[in-house]
Amino acid sequence: MPRASKKERSFDLYEHIVSLSTVEECCRFFDDLCAVTELRAMEQRFDVAKMLHAGKVYTAILNETGASSATVSRVNRVLNYGTGALGEIMDRVAEEKGEGEPVRQETEHGGTP
Repeated sequence: MPRASKKERSFDLYEHIVSLSTVEECCRFFDDLCAVTELRAMEQRFDVAKMLHAGKVYTAILNETGASSATVSRVNRVLNYGTGALGEIMDRVAEEKGEGEPVRQETEHGGTP
């Protein structure tokens, strides 16, 4: 069976996501669109990202999220070398909630995550 060619990104999905009005509506939308395992994987990666962004150490993240060290490393790489959108959005939401900038802590290896 021939392999399907790589499809270009469809912005239609993202336009629909942006149109969601409430967290409840967003949850219902993703519940309909994704399998439970897909949602849990995204939620776990986001939890890891928030903890890394706040400066938590790898061992704490592993223990609190149950994520693998490969997942934590992959998310850390995205935060450090990705588009920057994930960190920007986390900062924006924290600011809107009045939480201000996250306090960056040192990792177990002596640098920032």
